[in-house]
Amino acid sequence: MYNAAGQINKEQLVQRFAPMVKRIACHLMARLPPSVQLDDLVQNGMLGLLDAIGRFEAGVGAQFEVYAAQRIRGAMLDGLRDNDWLPRSLRRGCRRIEVAIAQLEQENGRAPTEGELAGALGMSLVEYQKMLQDARGHQLVYLEDLVGEDGEDFLARHRVEEGTDPARLFEDEHLRQALAQAIAVLPEREKLMMALYYEQDLNLREIGEVMGVTESRVCQLHSQAVMRLRARLYDGAGKTRKKAGRDG
Repeated sequence: MYNAAGQINKEQLVQRFAPMVKRIACHLMARLPPSVQLDDLVQNGMLGLLDAIGRFEAGVGAQFEVYAAQRIRGAMLDGLRDNDWLPRSLRRGCRRIEVAIAQLEQENGRAPTEGELAGALGMSLVEYQKMLQDARGHQLVYLEDLVGEDGEDFLARHRVEEGTDPARLFEDEHLRQALAQAIAVLPEREKLMMALYYEQDLNLREIGEVMGVTESRVCQLHSQAVMRLRARLYDGAGKTRKKAGRDG
C-alpha cells in the first residue's frame, strides 16, 4: 500500500476499502427513512475514508480498518445531522403505536400481534404495515427522551470534563438491564431479526434471505421491534429514564 517514495498509496487504499463503505451504508439504511438515498451515504462515507487515510499514520493493518470504519460511519452521520431523519408527524404516529403496545401488553400480559395493534389504532393491517414501513429510521433513543420532568437536559445535567466520550453517558446499568429484558420478551421473529442485524451485522437484504421474507418486511419488523422496546423502556412507567436520571 506504499509507493516507491515510501508514502501511502491513497488510490489503492480507497479501492481496497470502498466495499466497506458500502457495507456500512447498507447497515445504516435500516435506521433511516426512505427519503435517505444509499448513494448519499456512500458519498459521505467515501469522504470519511479519505479523511481516515489522511489522518492515520500507523500503517494500514487491522488497526486502520477499525479506525477507518469509525471515521466512515461518523462522516455518514455528520451528513445526516442537519436533517430531521423522521418527520414529526410520523414520529407522532410512532408514538401512538408505542402507547397501543404498552396498553395491550398490560391488558393481555403478552406482546400484541400486528392485527391487534392495527385494530387498536383503528386501521387495517395493510395501513398499519405501511406505517411501519414509513417509520424506518425510528430510533430507540432521541435526545428529548433524556429530558427530565423539570425540563433539565440529561446531557447538561451530566456535563463532564472536555474530551470525555459522550457515549459513556448512555452506558447506564439500569438502562442496559431494562433493554436486555425488553429484547428477551420480543416475539421470536423480531428477536431473530434484531440479533441478525445488531449482533451478526447483516443488512436488511441479507436478513431477508435468512428469514425467507422480503427486505421491506424486514424493515417493518425492525420498526415494530424498536417500538416495542421503546414502549417498555419509556412507557412501562417511564421508569428507566427517571431512574437513570436519579442515579446519575
